[in-house]
Amino acid sequence: MTTARLRAWARRHRKKLGALGAAVLLPFAAHAVVGYATRITPPDVPTPRFAVTSEADGVMRTPRGWSATRGVRLVYLAGTPEEIGAQHTALLYDRMVEDEQVLWDGFAELVPFRPARALMFDVGRVRYRDVAAGFPEARRRELAAEARAFDPDPYAGQLPTYQRMVMLHALYDIALGFERSPLLGCTAFGLGPAMTADGHALFARAFDFEAADVFDADKVVFLVHEDGKIPFASVAWPGFVGVVTGMNAEGVAVAVHGGRAREPSVSGVPVAFSLREALASARDTDEAAALLASQPVMVSHLVFVGDAAGRFAVVERAPGVPAHVRRSFSYPGAEGDGRASVTNHFEGPLAGDPRDEHVRRTTTTLERRARVDELLAALPPKSATVPSALELLRDHGCAGEACPLGDRRAIDAFIATHGVVADLTARTLWVSAGPRLSGQFVKVDPAMLVRRSDDLPPDVPPPAALEALPADPALGDGRYTEGRGRAGGPLLRGKKGAR
Repeated sequence: MTTARLRAWARRHRKKLGALGAAVLLPFAAHAVVGYATRITPPDVPTPRFAVTSEADGVMRTPRGWSATRGVRLVYLAGTPEEIGAQHTALLYDRMVEDEQVLWDGFAELVPFRPARALMFDVGRVRYRDVAAGFPEARRRELAAEARAFDPDPYAGQLPTYQRMVMLHALYDIALGFERSPLLGCTAFGLGPAMTADGHALFARAFDFEAADVFDADKVVFLVHEDGKIPFASVAWPGFVGVVTGMNAEGVAVAVHGGRAREPSVSGVPVAFSLREALASARDTDEAAALLASQPVMVSHLVFVGDAAGRFAVVERAPGVPAHVRRSFSYPGAEGDGRASVTNHFEGPLAGDPRDEHVRRTTTTLERRARVDELLAALPPKSATVPSALELLRDHGCAGEACPLGDRRAIDAFIATHGVVADLTARTLWVSAGPRLSGQFVKVDPAMLVRRSDDLPPDVPPPAALEALPADPALGDGRYTEGRGRAGGPLLRGKKGAR
């Protein structure tokens, strides 16, 4: 067709071509409008800048913080919310960049059609456009400083930096709003003074968050001393100083467990910051439970709480209904000896919810609860120790019967992102170095949760001071490989894989 004839044809079909052009451009225009209308603006606060100095043995320092790998990566952060946020990025920038790439690559593999990914993001941006309103004001300031220090930002084209960090810290709540979220597999238990050899209180949990291997391979134990707050330790990953598992300097520990009840809400305090507020403020189980019960929530879940005296509780929460604090557990004499356990189903008023019934029918929550209860019931009084609690956490069996390695009815199905055993009385935390629960569990010394009189950071432990509980024999005899193969996962693999 000649140029003249093409022009003539275009004139005759001008309206059709205009409609076609509008149809093609409309999604791009809508995407741009959504991006502009749903942008989450950071608070206008001064952001400190910190230079990082490197020392021997892999130690990196800022004026009030440091990072060092001692079996697991330890990161100490102190100061105002702005100082904590800026130092966080200064110390972990490279890790944050690399780990986030795994998420983007994995998401692209999971949803390979780019327009579909864009649509999912636009729907999420509209639905959660006001999510930051539920963040405590100090956390908004901290994230603003963290975001401003994240420069250059290789992912700014996906979402603006601050908005992306807001979404990442609410990711647990956003993901749990989807029926097939990979967050329903955690098991935890507590042992009071009457059950332990030294009269201490023990708290153990497996966090079976199967989003990506990087959350296991590149975990961080954050040691946070925010001005005016109780210092705490949080087991998480670079870029995230919310709490899903943690313990504070008063010997209070918290762990979140996914659950299903009621309709998810787009407003409320995200789980990660809700638990952080509890650790930063509570001196015992009663105070933690009261604070947790007072907060509006976005999604249903359970929070396991324990303290140095061996008092345990499960706070059952869902949007739009009062929280239920459960303090009784199904063991003879439990009120006196403090045996407690929790998996992923409700036992208070929410137990009759159809979503909870679906969890009971379609997940392994009842089987794992039966197994942990079976093991706890068999414990003689005054016998439990940190090593024996870890052995229980690594249990690969099923209640009342033998089962193959990697069976998800087991407490340890080789799928956990991290595990902890805490001596709450001694304020000592033992954290899994990986892989999963099978590697060593590294000791986090309680001295790092106590402020020095000169307000300087606690000393970085030398490599020679590393204390650890030994790896599971399954790691070296082939059972770990067999179990991982049977269990499968994770949800997001990513081109880079785990580090």
